[in-house]
Amino acid sequence: MQKQSAEFDYAKSVLKEEIAGLEAMLNALDDSIVVAVNLLYRKKGHVIVSGMGKPGHIGRKISATLASTGTPSFFLHPGEASHGDLGEISAEDVLLVLSLSGNTQELIPMLSYANRFGVDVIAITADPQSVLAKSSTACIAMPNVREACPYNLAPTTTTTMMLALGDVIALSLLRKKEFNREDFKKLHPGGALGKRLLTVEDLMHADVPLVHENDLMKHVLIEMTQKPFGCACVVNSSNEIVGIITDGDLRRGICPNFLEMRAQEVMSRNPKVVSPTMFAQEAIKLMNEYKITSLFVMAKNDIPCGIIHVHDCLRAGLA
Repeated sequence: MQKQSAEFDYAKSVLKEEIAGLEAMLNALDDSIVVAVNLLYRKKGHVIVSGMGKPGHIGRKISATLASTGTPSFFLHPGEASHGDLGEISAEDVLLVLSLSGNTQELIPMLSYANRFGVDVIAITADPQSVLAKSSTACIAMPNVREACPYNLAPTTTTTMMLALGDVIALSLLRKKEFNREDFKKLHPGGALGKRLLTVEDLMHADVPLVHENDLMKHVLIEMTQKPFGCACVVNSSNEIVGIITDGDLRRGICPNFLEMRAQEVMSRNPKVVSPTMFAQEAIKLMNEYKITSLFVMAKNDIPCGIIHVHDCLRAGLA
């Protein structure tokens, strides 16, 4: 039991060490981050992220975050760059280079190429006097901190700081570009995120089972039978939604003269409606809350433009 407690305390100490690194980065951050973000915002090419070793792994994640938030980006390994891949860099691109020491030998050919051909470089390094820093257009200097590694050797705290700086850059660009939920949906059509971003409009049917409030029930039955939703939307003379007729309403309203009754005599008033822009996940929550299977989609002026059924949500993997 004492061993478990010691291990738990050590686990917390590692996190505390990394949190301390992030706090040090927060206190050390200066206007260089603004210069870097504005430079990236102005450029029309790619953000080419590079780094060697552990910073390189962090660079791959930063590049992926940039690409998924509206900033075209790819990772370029410095070793591959020296063997022909420098041709992937153009003057419209920006190099974002990560190196704790700033003097990593594998980066020097890439930096020389960038300086020779006027390619802007953004540096993330702990040494503002390093080769990387002096080769950069903008240098984001990290404070010197102790690694969480007990020997102060394995890149841990410093790579966490680099990762956080990458998030700062990506999200700052997202904000400046006004990258919104619709933009996210275009770039994330698959997976859990894609499902979260589906809207009612993506899943709804435009062919609404529609009747007027003065229609006879024999007409309503025909309309409900011809369409597979088990309900009909009742509208007034202005085509505004005034009610819904469901299979349950039919059973409750049945009587000897049922077929000669008007839709308004059988319908349930104030049906639940949603807008086309509502997230589909919110729509299915509404259906679950009220124990219903369909929602009418309402355009402007209370006029129906579609219907979404629980089965549509199930097929999309939302429930």
